[in-house]
Amino acid sequence: MTWDPLHATLPAMPHITNTFTISTSGKALVEFTGEVAQWVAATGIETGLVTLFCRHTSASLLINENAAPAVKRDILRWLEKVAPEGPQYEHDDEGPDDMPAHIRTLLTGESLQIPVSNGRMMLGTWQGIYLAEHRAMPHRRQVAAHISGE
Repeated sequence: MTWDPLHATLPAMPHITNTFTISTSGKALVEFTGEVAQWVAATGIETGLVTLFCRHTSASLLINENAAPAVKRDILRWLEKVAPEGPQYEHDDEGPDDMPAHIRTLLTGESLQIPVSNGRMMLGTWQGIYLAEHRAMPHRRQVAAHISGE
């Protein structure tokens, strides 16, 4: 008997969604690895994939070292250098940090995909999940989450 992928019937995989709300106090990297890990464990999915999506154009998501605080400070300084505030931008509808925030989001990205095995995200020992707030004012940011698997 041969397997015909065009006509095969596969069992449906569960798809579970969530929204994380993250309060920021201005430009910062806010780690929320623990919250995502708790949610993943609560879903009961043992093997699968988590997708996180930042629902904003002036905040972003990244995975980076979560042990040395200097890493966060260095990343923020680098982003300030690469996309500095100033009069060089036409778009400044919400202030001088508006367009630089959009550029920083473009550079760091709005989504992440993380494999899940044995009910846990397969992050490395020193990896953490961060929301990068690129605006000077405090915000309440939303990160949409989706997990599928078995």
